[in-house]
Amino acid sequence: MKRSFLIVTCLIALPVLTACAGKSMLAKPASSGDAGYATVERPVAGCAAGENAFDCDRRAILAMLGNYQVKFNFDETVVLQPGYVRREPKRSAAFEHVLLVEDAGKRISLQHILVMGGGTVTKHWRQDWIYESPRHWVFVGKERFEPREREAAAIPGTWTQLVYEVNDGPRYTGIGKWNHKYGVSTWTSDRTWRPLPRREYTKRDDYQLINGENRHTITPQGWAHEQDNTKVVRTESGKDIPLVREFGFNEYRRIQGYDFEPASTYWQSTSSFWEAVRSRWDSEFARHGSVTLNIRPGDETFNKAMLELADAYAKDPRLDEFLPRVEELFRKFVNAGSSSVASASGTSR
Repeated sequence: MKRSFLIVTCLIALPVLTACAGKSMLAKPASSGDAGYATVERPVAGCAAGENAFDCDRRAILAMLGNYQVKFNFDETVVLQPGYVRREPKRSAAFEHVLLVEDAGKRISLQHILVMGGGTVTKHWRQDWIYESPRHWVFVGKERFEPREREAAAIPGTWTQLVYEVNDGPRYTGIGKWNHKYGVSTWTSDRTWRPLPRREYTKRDDYQLINGENRHTITPQGWAHEQDNTKVVRTESGKDIPLVREFGFNEYRRIQGYDFEPASTYWQSTSSFWEAVRSRWDSEFARHGSVTLNIRPGDETFNKAMLELADAYAKDPRLDEFLPRVEELFRKFVNAGSSSVASASGTSR
C-alpha cells in the first residue's frame, strides 16, 4: 500500500471516500457532483428528557466517528481595515476516516485519516475531548503554546477540545458546552487563538493569527464544523489589528460504497508508533509547561519527517529503533522554556 505526505492545499484533487451502512443507517442517492456515493443517514439522538447530559455529550462526540466525504468552504466576509480586498473563496474536498484512539469516559480521542485513490493514505488531524478539564495549553502566537489554569466556577459541564497537528503536536484549543435543545446536539467554543491554517500559510504572510469560534453540530448525514474567524495582524510591538472576518463551513457527509480499509490497515500498523509520539508530547508539556516550535509558518519539514518515520515503522515495527529518531526530531523542532511572547488572551473581531 502506498502512503504519501499530502497537505490540505492539495485536497481538492482527492477522490471520494465512503462508509458501510449499518442497520440503523438509511442510504440515500447522492446528488450530482458527489461522484455517485450515497449519503448514509442516521437518526440524531439529541438528549431525552431526564437523560444524563454527560451521556448525551459523549454520544454526540462519538457520533463523529465514521467514513466521510468532506467539503471545506471558507469565505472572507467583513473587511476590517482600509484598502483590504477580500480574497477569493476557498473550496476543497477530502475523504476521511475518523477512528477512535481512546475512550476513557471523560476523555475521548478521535483520529482523522485521509484516504486517497490507489490505497494511498495519510494521517490527518486529531481532536481530543476532555470533560471538566481544570487546565489546558493555549496557542499565544509565534509558534508558542502555554498552560492556562481555569477558574473553578467556569469548569462544570464544559468540554475542552484540543486539536493537534499531523505530527501530534499542539494546534489550538476551545472550551464550551454541548447544547441538545430541540433534538439537535451542538457544541460551541469560546473565542480562542490559532495559528494560520495550512490553506493560508503556504500562500500569504500578511497576517499572523486567527481568532476563532468553532461550532460542531451532529446531523443526520454526519456532522458539520462551522468557524467564525477573524484574521489578525500582530505587530512587532505586540499590537493586534483585525484584518478581515471569515466564515468557514466544513461538512462531513457520511457515505457508502468506497473502500476505507486502507485507513484501518494504516492505523493497525502505526498506532503503537503514534502512541509513543503522543506520550513524548505529553512529557514535553509536563516537564516544561510551555512549548515553542522551532519552525517557520509554512514549513512542513517536521510533519513530513514524522510521517516518514511512521511509514518506516510500519515496515519494521521495532519501537526501540525509532524512539531515538523521534527524539532527534524533538531536539531539532521543539524548544522548551518559560519565556512568553505577547499575550494572546483577548479576543478580536
